Amino acid sequence: MDKLGCMLVFVKAVETGSISAAAEELDLSSQLAGKQLRALEQGLGIKLLTRTTRKQSLTDGGRIFYDHAKNILAEMAAAEALIAETRATPRGRLRISAPITFGSHALAPELPNYLKRHPEISLDLSLTNRTVDLVEEGFDVVFRTGDLPDSGLLARRLAPLRLVVCAAPAYLRSAEKLVQPEDLQRHECLIFSHTSLRTQWSFEGPQGRVTVPVAGRFSTDSGEALRAAAVAGMGVLLQPHELVAEEISAGRLVRLLPEYEPPARPLHALYAPDRRMTPKLRSFLDFAVQKFAGEQR
Repeated sequence: MDKLGCMLVFVKAVETGSISAAAEELDLSSQLAGKQLRALEQGLGIKLLTRTTRKQSLTDGGRIFYDHAKNILAEMAAAEALIAETRATPRGRLRISAPITFGSHALAPELPNYLKRHPEISLDLSLTNRTVDLVEEGFDVVFRTGDLPDSGLLARRLAPLRLVVCAAPAYLRSAEKLVQPEDLQRHECLIFSHTSLRTQWSFEGPQGRVTVPVAGRFSTDSGEALRAAAVAGMGVLLQPHELVAEEISAGRLVRLLPEYEPPARPLHALYAPDRRMTPKLRSFLDFAVQKFAGEQR
């Protein structure tokens, strides 16, 4: 017995008022529809409908079963629609939010490849170090660094952001030696005011974790501004590798404390749990995982 088919005949018979009307709507013969309804009743061991020549009515058991059967069929239809969507072409506008440094130096350079792969998608990228409200502000995906609070959002874990300590050769020529993290207390540090890095920097070294207080005359929530200040010789910088890699490669900045590794900052892509996994959302999450879930960059 095709239980779902029999269930559909029963629900349609209730909604249309007769088996013959249900059969017509489902493009079945009245005889087949009646046979399926009888098979359903026999399988359940109860009478679902009482029928006379003039009308039909639900039994008490039929009324209970109708409510559940209607929900089951609705869930089945929704599941089929979702499956159909996963096979559909990703299309539409995606609103993305990301921290400024990661968004500018890691995410944005990869987006042309994503758009080339999905020509019917358009992207709206917002770069901010502010903690945005994904639901209230209408974002599809939000990239977030640091430990995640219990927000109720779903998260895809990406590779942590690797931090680098560096300074310009001009600064190092006139500054005291910097051999171990504790020496930073005698240096002018460039302060990123957005996170806990504004007051202390931590390192993993030969003796375990070391945390030292830092201070400096220049602080900002812009990594780009801190990089410019570092290149100008204003002090010691602690920022993600993506931000300073080109400057280090060109010799404008010098990596410091090679035996001490700053703890990497966690990175996640977040999305709302009640948001339907449409082809466009799935395609972007898959892209983010493919590009950024490997080893630390």
